[in-house]
Amino acid sequence: MAAEAPDGTSTPRMPRYISPSAAGTFRRCPARWRYRYVDRLPDPPGRPALLGTFVHRILEELLELEPALRHPDMARTVARRVWPEMSSSADFLALELDEGEQRRFRWDGWHLVEAYFRMEDPAAVRVVKNEQRVRAALAGVPFMGIIDRVERVGDEIVVTDYKTGKAPTARFEGERLEQVLLYAAALAANGSEPGRARLMYLGNRTIEVEVSDEGTSRVVEALAATWAELGDSVEADEFPTRPGRQCGWCPYAEVCPDGRLQLGLSVPA
Repeated sequence: MAAEAPDGTSTPRMPRYISPSAAGTFRRCPARWRYRYVDRLPDPPGRPALLGTFVHRILEELLELEPALRHPDMARTVARRVWPEMSSSADFLALELDEGEQRRFRWDGWHLVEAYFRMEDPAAVRVVKNEQRVRAALAGVPFMGIIDRVERVGDEIVVTDYKTGKAPTARFEGERLEQVLLYAAALAANGSEPGRARLMYLGNRTIEVEVSDEGTSRVVEALAATWAELGDSVEADEFPTRPGRQCGWCPYAEVCPDGRLQLGLSVPA
């Protein structure tokens, strides 16, 4: 998403596609989008994100098995099998966890898997596709996403994403469901018509929405507006900051003048 200018600096250009995470990053703070996607500054995942990745891998492999094999003992076997992949990754090693902290990480992941078993019986899930990559032009916007699970419930196709964080309050449910509604719109554009889209907050609750033309049109219009705003920023090479509480967990706060001010740090002259 960047080209190198004659003076060696990076100049922005439009990406080939946009994902829900990239769109969300730009909406929250265009400057952060530039740091991440143009300047390509490191944005290493923290412990919560890596814990989510670990749990997702366990559930992905578990749901690939025959229904009769999707039981807790097998989930433990899967967890042991995927652990070396996680523990040897560069992102995990960067956390610099000692032996006790790594043990706590594994237990936290297993508790989330146990919570999953309390929410549904995986043997009853009729999986169409796990980790389905989907691409589509939505209102002219090149969109790409990876869906945790596409399944069939009765006669309906259902889009399901797992979440390991805290479930939102009712006020923010609509905002959180935008991601899976975009996935539903992309599937529909490829010839599959989902009936519902849902988020499973492991250990908490599931929130879901009926997929309707009105609902998908709303989120697609919002995506198109973000894409147009991104285009304006790229053309002008202007990516304003939107400072606030989010600066406290932004990986670029210390290189961003407004971020440094939010953190109470001095700004270099």
